[in-house]
Amino acid sequence: MTIRHVVSWKLAAEDGAVRAEQAAEVARRLNALDGVVPQLRSISAGANVAFTDVNWDVTLVADFDSVEAIEQYQVHPAHEEVAVYIRSVVSSRVAVDFEA
Repeated sequence: MTIRHVVSWKLAAEDGAVRAEQAAEVARRLNALDGVVPQLRSISAGANVAFTDVNWDVTLVADFDSVEAIEQYQVHPAHEEVAVYIRSVVSSRVAVDFEA
């Protein structure tokens, strides 16, 4: 069984250029976890490129073997470091975990 972990964030910055820069940085930091966090089967994060007035700013799609693997990922020091940055720029978060 694979659990797909999908998270989207709205960033707090009101300036579109700042928001785009921060979204790109969130995606860069998340993608850098590939090969670092052993529980990750795959990871893809990206900043939104269209319909910026209605779309969320950045999204993560990551695959894990189990919910327990997601829990281990969430407390991995490398992920925790990325999460500190994300929390510093985010205004809203939404997530879904489903069997893929």
